Amino acid sequence: MDRRPPRGHRNVPHTADVRFEAWAPDREGCVAEAVTALVDTFVDATGVTSAAETGYRAPPADDPDLLVAVLDEVIFRLDTEGAVPLATEVRPAGDGGLLVRWQVASTDAVEAIGAVPKAVALHELRFGRDDAGWSCAVTLDV
Repeated sequence: MDRRPPRGHRNVPHTADVRFEAWAPDREGCVAEAVTALVDTFVDATGVTSAAETGYRAPPADDPDLLVAVLDEVIFRLDTEGAVPLATEVRPAGDGGLLVRWQVASTDAVEAIGAVPKAVALHELRFGRDDAGWSCAVTLDV
């Protein structure tokens, strides 16, 4: 069996929608990696530089709800602002929430390679500690 790197993500087969797994040594890193995994499902941003920085504060919630809140915010901003995260930094907010900073580019600056996600599906959502740190599995409605 192959060992996974300390941080990363991969797409996994799904019948109708898009599903990915992401992992990192800590919770915040796993959320950031999940954002990268989401973006990688529908755009190629190779060589694109950030046009702006933006932030988001996820309110206090349990871990799966925090993950969904951040991913839903990415989809919302994609839809309303045409903003695609190129880099993500996540920190604990101190009250159970998360502070998220994104380096973003316009959808015009990236190459579309897949279906744009419409929402995060709650069915079979997984996010928590595992033997190597934190991991998640997410299905996106496309």
